Amino acid sequence: MKNLKLIGFLMILASSLMFIQCTSDPIAGPQGLAGADGIDGIDGVNGVDGVDGVDSTASCVACHSDSHRDPIEASYKLSLHAMDPLHTDRGTGDQINTSDYTNRQSCAQCHTSEGYIDYVSGFPIASGDGYPDDLAYAYGKQTISCNTCHNSHSSFDFDTDGQDFALRNFDPVTLIIDGVTTIDMGTSNNCATCHQPRQVDFPAGIEDVTITSSRYGPHHGPQSTVVEGIFGANIAGSVGYPGVGTSTHRTGASCVSCHMGETTDGTDGLHSWHPTENTCLNCHVNGAPTEVSGYAEDFQTLHDLLVAAGSLTESGSTVPGTFSAAVGQATWNYKTLEEDKSNGIHNPGYAKALLKNSIEALQ
Repeated sequence: MKNLKLIGFLMILASSLMFIQCTSDPIAGPQGLAGADGIDGIDGVNGVDGVDGVDSTASCVACHSDSHRDPIEASYKLSLHAMDPLHTDRGTGDQINTSDYTNRQSCAQCHTSEGYIDYVSGFPIASGDGYPDDLAYAYGKQTISCNTCHNSHSSFDFDTDGQDFALRNFDPVTLIIDGVTTIDMGTSNNCATCHQPRQVDFPAGIEDVTITSSRYGPHHGPQSTVVEGIFGANIAGSVGYPGVGTSTHRTGASCVSCHMGETTDGTDGLHSWHPTENTCLNCHVNGAPTEVSGYAEDFQTLHDLLVAAGSLTESGSTVPGTFSAAVGQATWNYKTLEEDKSNGIHNPGYAKALLKNSIEALQ
């Protein structure tokens, strides 16, 4: 009996030990050796190639290449800017280039390369009274060149910001004649910077006009204001003046499109700045006009009337003196159209009104 109780007790004890073993955390043994790597899987199928990016130099090469520059340089050599014609210096009698003849503070901003760069950059024009001993800028290095009008691009994102052609001046131009009026001709602003009147004695009133020199008038380049239809002396008369900025050559063309268009035979357009008939034919399908109808006859009539009035010489120089408002204003109009050099084509309606009404005022 005692043996049975002992056996039962031992069985209970063994069961207790087994229960404790099952409900307690086992003690971890040492880590076994790593198993061998499995076999690599099969490579997946290659994806579709992406679209090629834009060549980073393509937009540069479009302009900065010999094939593009050679025609430009060839046409530039035909221009008055490149020719830099000779002038006889009044003081010495020397034959010198225009850029040296005008190399003085009062002229340098448009007639010398460095003067123009200073002007459009907002720097003062160098002082100097001119040839031979007091030049504003270095002698013999002032011919208008590529570097005069072009510098560096303001942006290379041409698609978004537009092509600026690395022009030095894109901004609207405030005219020198009154310091207030502003014109905006886009890429032609680079031209209008200099091709504008540079005299400030505009005869706008009814008082007598005093002519102080043989160079009275919008010396030397009123092309931009003639195209715009402003700063002629709008004498009242039988011919009405067109609205400002309404000329077709202002609204549908520009300095650049007419003077720098595709060349016909290599002697016009591009950087020769000689008007190209190719551009004219876009509108003038029967051929490019050379002058406004009746312009030459009216211009000669006005010339003769001013010679008779004493304000103009036969050769076209103005005569210093004091004249009536009608004579002074008609003289201004004559010199404006003479200096414009387009035979009225820049703004036919405005040119015709200036001529006709000036003639009527003197007859």
